[in-house]
Amino acid sequence: MVAVIKVKDFQEALQVANGTNYALTGGLFSRTPAHIQQVQEEFEVGNLYINRTTTGAIVSRQPFGGFKLSGVGSKAGGPDYLLQFLEPRTVTENIQRQGFAPIEGAE
Repeated sequence: MVAVIKVKDFQEALQVANGTNYALTGGLFSRTPAHIQQVQEEFEVGNLYINRTTTGAIVSRQPFGGFKLSGVGSKAGGPDYLLQFLEPRTVTENIQRQGFAPIEGAE
């Protein structure tokens, strides 16, 4: 289903786009450098295409993922995708011991 929403200006268009429940892919066609910069900073989508079609992510180079109800994290492609298979773990150790207490039976 495709919906066309009429807005008064660029600012309202960005507000409407960011107000949706989904944020997988978005695009902008513009010759206005200020609009391009603003979209790069403020458009809440996982895949942003500027002045090109909104399909055709390069597999293994571009992560593919979204925000909001489109999910989080990369789904395929790019080095970030590999992070989905890791379980981050932090180990912190105080190495400034205040003496030595040997464990009985350990050699």
